[in-house]
Amino acid sequence: MLDVSGLTYRYGRRIALKDVRFAISGRRITMLLGPNGAGKTTLFSLITR
Repeated sequence: MLDVSGLTYRYGRRIALKDVRFAISGRRITMLLGPNGAGKTTLFSLITR
């Protein structure tokens, strides 16, 4: 299980992600969809640190 709660990330003064919250159960295929520049890669980079 992955549980993210209240994640906020900034590049300098610019907010890239604000108050991100979600939970993903095990043994499921999950997709993250969004337009270019929405923060998908930033989100995955942060949760894999």
